[in-house]
Amino acid sequence: MEQTIVEAAPREDRGKNSARRMRAGGQVPAVLYGGKDGAVTLAVNTKQLSAILRSEGGHNTIFKVKMPMGEQSAMVKDYQVDPVAGTLLHVDLIRIAMDVNLRVRVPVHTFGEPQGVKLQGGIFEMVTREVEIECLPTEIPEEFRVDITDLMIGKHLRAGDLPMDPQKMRLVTDPLRVIAHVVALRAEEEKPAEAVAAEAATPAEPEVIKKGKKEEEGEEGAEAAEKPKEKPKK
Repeated sequence: MEQTIVEAAPREDRGKNSARRMRAGGQVPAVLYGGKDGAVTLAVNTKQLSAILRSEGGHNTIFKVKMPMGEQSAMVKDYQVDPVAGTLLHVDLIRIAMDVNLRVRVPVHTFGEPQGVKLQGGIFEMVTREVEIECLPTEIPEEFRVDITDLMIGKHLRAGDLPMDPQKMRLVTDPLRVIAHVVALRAEEEKPAEAVAAEAATPAEPEVIKKGKKEEEGEEGAEAAEKPKEKPKK
């Protein structure tokens, strides 16, 4: 497996000002942890790490962290991005042992036009876009690609249907988890546009009549209140 090299150096200074200077100089604060060794704070090359996150493997990419004390295999465990500028703010890296299984999340991509959409007029919905598996670092797939051409209305693509070699990886996600399905149009969506427009344009006559009746009753009540009461005859 071809591995990318990410240059890093021990980070001694702490604080926001130090982090700003580091980012301005093309580095991002990072922490490397996991395995038998303790956690190490680093300053990592931002350009190299950003290229990894944009690659097809994304955060599942295994790379070498090159430090003055040597190289170690690692993956991106977590990262923070500036919501406005989109630049990396901080990165958590985890050490990887190439002979030990690890859990990763792998994206699921579908292709083809479902028959339930083409022939039955249904709607295709993607419910889950990634699954969790356990495997050796060298066996991590970039994605799972599934042909959904035969999917009909009421049929589901589940996690257990994904093509994977049980000798190389184990599915951690519930096998019954729905990945995608084709559903029928709801009754409201099947109404012609003209019918919906006609319903919207129909005046609510009963409400108007009822309201007018209340107003008339109010006027009659007012007239009755203004009419003086007749004195009883002796």
